[in-house]
Amino acid sequence: MGISATLRATKRVPLLQVAKSAVATIAAWLIAGWLIPGPLPVFAAIAALLVVQPSVNQSLGKAVERSIGVILGVVIATGISLVFGQSTWIILLAIVIAMLVAWALKMTPGTSNQVAISAMLVLALGASSPEYALDRVLETLIGAAIGIVVNVAIVPPVAVAPAREHVARLGGELAASVDRLAAALEGPQVAAEVETLMIEARLLRPMRDAAEAAIDAGEESLTLNPRRSAHREELAALRDLLDRLSPIVTQLIGMTRAFADHYDDALHREPTVRAIAEQLRRVSHDVRLAVRVAEPEPEPVTSETPALTSALVIAPPTSGHWILVGSLMEDLRRIREELGAESA
Repeated sequence: MGISATLRATKRVPLLQVAKSAVATIAAWLIAGWLIPGPLPVFAAIAALLVVQPSVNQSLGKAVERSIGVILGVVIATGISLVFGQSTWIILLAIVIAMLVAWALKMTPGTSNQVAISAMLVLALGASSPEYALDRVLETLIGAAIGIVVNVAIVPPVAVAPAREHVARLGGELAASVDRLAAALEGPQVAAEVETLMIEARLLRPMRDAAEAAIDAGEESLTLNPRRSAHREELAALRDLLDRLSPIVTQLIGMTRAFADHYDDALHREPTVRAIAEQLRRVSHDVRLAVRVAEPEPEPVTSETPALTSALVIAPPTSGHWILVGSLMEDLRRIREELGAESA
């Protein structure tokens, strides 16, 4: 991994997030400085800066993490200073003790770092009285509260659009993969084409995982969010759609795997295989129809009516393809059930 990849993110943080962090930091600095006269309100500014997160729920979690870390760090620094006095080595000792205490309490890495940083700052700024420690704790609580208020008041983030985009992309690629398998069943294939078909089908798994992660992030962004009522139903519909598409992804990969394992040049001449290919095209149509709920401006489809309206009736295979046909038929039956078609 290069230095550039280590230092730079794949995409920028939204400019609104930067503006909200700036507003929260400035407000915390001014308000804490006014309420608690004395040293510069560094703790309040840092708390506000860290608390403004991509979601309100994350802001609350970061506020709790920051507050607990500061309180414990300040207590450790004050106690060590009262016992040993103040000197450079005392600061180093406080950092080590803070890290060990956080480790013993099984704190998260973020909270553990906050404990050590707070202990270091308290001693480095040259004050260790109980009054000073209490002021720094109050200052941190003020900064954290301001960070939460700013994140809630200024367009609280809602991560529904990425979830919609990922689900729509998954549905589109799933329908395309079904069409590709149908085309492969209808004509002769070379080894490279069969391998490509398998690779493209397997790529559906990471797309499904990405869609699930995006929906999880969307649900998390609605927690404690005052805008959640306007988006809850949409996100629930996306979750329901993904729950329908996920088994189809699994079945399609299985069908493609069976096709690759049992393919021969005479396969496309099997009447039963051609009938299955026709059913797959109907599956593709119905998948695109189902995914329209995730598309802000859905592409027009040939028909708004589901194509899988009747059971598939086939004759027994006329050749040695019965193992493949049986496997394809079972996976197709399960796909039909997920799409609400009549059972055979």
